Amino acid sequence: MKDVLREIGMIARCLDSISNVEFQHLNLSRGQYLYLYRICENPGIIPNQLAELIKVDRTTAARAISKLESDGFISKRSAVDNKKNKELYPTEAGLEAWEFIRREGAHSDQVTLAGLTEEEIETAVSLLRRMRHNIEVDWRFVKKGGRRPYMDQEE
Repeated sequence: MKDVLREIGMIARCLDSISNVEFQHLNLSRGQYLYLYRICENPGIIPNQLAELIKVDRTTAARAISKLESDGFISKRSAVDNKKNKELYPTEAGLEAWEFIRREGAHSDQVTLAGLTEEEIETAVSLLRRMRHNIEVDWRFVKKGGRRPYMDQEE
């Protein structure tokens, strides 16, 4: 059972390490490519939605967003329907960086999924989605200050 999460973790760390090295020339700090990618995919997204999408807390997202804005990759605009909400949009520099990040992602997909059939890939995606949905329940609960049951058990 433990091997599943270990394997997922190792794959994620490998891809993250590769990305952080290969995106250095774009002047993106560690992990910022994730935020930029999602903003480019979802122009006009608000910070809370972005944090939820990436599965980070709002404070972490706010720091990354602020850095992306100061580095000229994104801009914030007041939402038309709610001036308090700031919508996030890629700048020209952000879109150029995104194009490179997309090419790296396509290459990583090709390498990671080499030798798998379409059916195996669909099965893997389906299983991983189910696993994510399972853990998102606990993630939301803990994020709101909840304690998972194992923490109250005697050892």
